[in-house]
Amino acid sequence: MSVGRQERDVVAVILEDHRQMEELFRQMRSVEADRADALKKFSALLIAHGEAEESEVYGALKRFRKVDDEEVDHGVEEHEEGNKALLALLEVDAVGSEEWDSKLEDLVEAVTHHLDEEERTILNGTRENVPDERRAELAAAFLKERQRQLESDCGSIDNVRAIVDGS
Repeated sequence: MSVGRQERDVVAVILEDHRQMEELFRQMRSVEADRADALKKFSALLIAHGEAEESEVYGALKRFRKVDDEEVDHGVEEHEEGNKALLALLEVDAVGSEEWDSKLEDLVEAVTHHLDEEERTILNGTRENVPDERRAELAAAFLKERQRQLESDCGSIDNVRAIVDGS
């Protein structure tokens, strides 16, 4: 994580994670890359990111008049879809098999759709309507929870399954 201005704005911090997810998608699609390692990193990042957004950011944003509450709720639904697609990929035994490639594309589609929508609606609304000081507080809370999740092995198949099953 870069130190400095970006760390003080929740929008910048979230966008940084989004770009990292896109890079990990490229690695998972590449036959030259360590696809299993990229999946492991992606799984941890997706879960930590989503859990931190839901627990530390989304609820706070709903208190701002011009941030669309329906979009925030929809973001939670899209996290669930992405988590289900992630679990389906994690459950495939052979990395790079036809089934793996198919499940990877389902995951890419679900997550890319969410990133695009979140950036256009929730994050733009946050940038325009949430004061700098509050965005800095949200960034700190987001990063703290994200780190806590990462340290708990949040991307393990058992944890992803528990999240998807709602337990």
